[in-house]
Amino acid sequence: MRIAVVGSGYVGLVAGAGFANLGNTVHCVDADARKIEALGAGRIPIYEPGLEELVSRNQAAGRLRFSTGIEQAIRESQLVLVAVGTPAGPDGRADLSQVLEAARTVARAIREYTIVLIKSTVPVGTNDRVTQLIGSSTQVPFDVVSNPEFLKEGNAVADFMKPDRVVIGARTERARETARRLYLPLMRTAERILVMDPRSAELTKYVANAYLATRISFVNEIANLCERVGADAASVRVGAGSDSRIGLRYFFPGCGYGGSCFPKDVRELLGMSEQAGLPLEVLGAVHRVNERQKSLLARKLLARLGAEARGARVAVWGLSFKPETDDMREAPSLGVVRTLLEAGARVAAHDPVAVDNARAVLPAGVEYPADEYAAAADADALVICTEWQGYRTPDFDRLKATMKRPLIFDGRNLYAKFSLGESGFEYYGIGTGTALPV
Repeated sequence: MRIAVVGSGYVGLVAGAGFANLGNTVHCVDADARKIEALGAGRIPIYEPGLEELVSRNQAAGRLRFSTGIEQAIRESQLVLVAVGTPAGPDGRADLSQVLEAARTVARAIREYTIVLIKSTVPVGTNDRVTQLIGSSTQVPFDVVSNPEFLKEGNAVADFMKPDRVVIGARTERARETARRLYLPLMRTAERILVMDPRSAELTKYVANAYLATRISFVNEIANLCERVGADAASVRVGAGSDSRIGLRYFFPGCGYGGSCFPKDVRELLGMSEQAGLPLEVLGAVHRVNERQKSLLARKLLARLGAEARGARVAVWGLSFKPETDDMREAPSLGVVRTLLEAGARVAAHDPVAVDNARAVLPAGVEYPADEYAAAADADALVICTEWQGYRTPDFDRLKATMKRPLIFDGRNLYAKFSLGESGFEYYGIGTGTALPV
């Protein structure tokens, strides 16, 4: 199939390279000429394991190319995949300007029956809006299909190649069958394609992310309660999560969720529910709990140090919102670092891949030593914000020797089972150990 991918960001790039890898001819386009130039030269603008090799292999095979020629790419394609950004606007609602501009371009460019596949995360009713916009400007037959993405950053290539499910929201049999055939090569063991109406498909994406966010906020509240009542959050998690109706995935206490999806999609779903006259009370609490949780590590540390916080040197390990990505969007580390700086502390931060992105969003004055032990040198405290594998089993003797004060605040409970108190560390996790007055 000949496919044009409009938007060569995270979703568009993974999907474009993935479809090319299945034998399709894919033309990825973007208005950002510098991004296209870099991609054409084999430079991937994001960190995502396996993506660089996937792009390179399919470029070399002639199945994947990049350009800024959006109208030409659409005109030459049978299917147009829209993967442009829908950032939150000033009111917290999704900004659809790029989606609507892509629709206008489709209306100008198509010359034969074309399927427009909306991959961007969009509010309920966007498919109707795009259909009306294109239909008012062209007599060429077309269909608009809602096809939300469910890619996890850090595991996106594997998620594309082995999806849990593929959701297709379409109105006509022709569109449903064409979209289904597009994904059939990924369904060798069992078909996991779910066909529904467009509005249900649009809402499915928000509901999935909102439910996962709800699990995270719930277990974080329970972990905080565990500290107050003297229970162990890890034991409670396993005890409750072993129920097959609950499960243990996305049920880890920590310092809050971030990234490009959960925070934005929760806010958007809240906005949609209010507009529909049925505010989602539970989801409002999920959002508020997460905002508090993201500042918990800093509040704990400041409560422990008291007046000594001013002038203290604090090491922060992990800046990206999760491992295996350089994405800093709404990362818990942002609030931690800013709060510590405002309290007069000095911050030395380390991350395996996200330092360049962190420099762009964190205040000047943060130090970025070459490795995690250099960051911890002469530190009054160590804060863990991201569970990178390289942090999971450090040399604790070396760490204790290099720190000024062996004090650890572990936002991901990496060391909860290590009995660090016996090694001379003062250790605070999430839902484990001594409660602090925060």
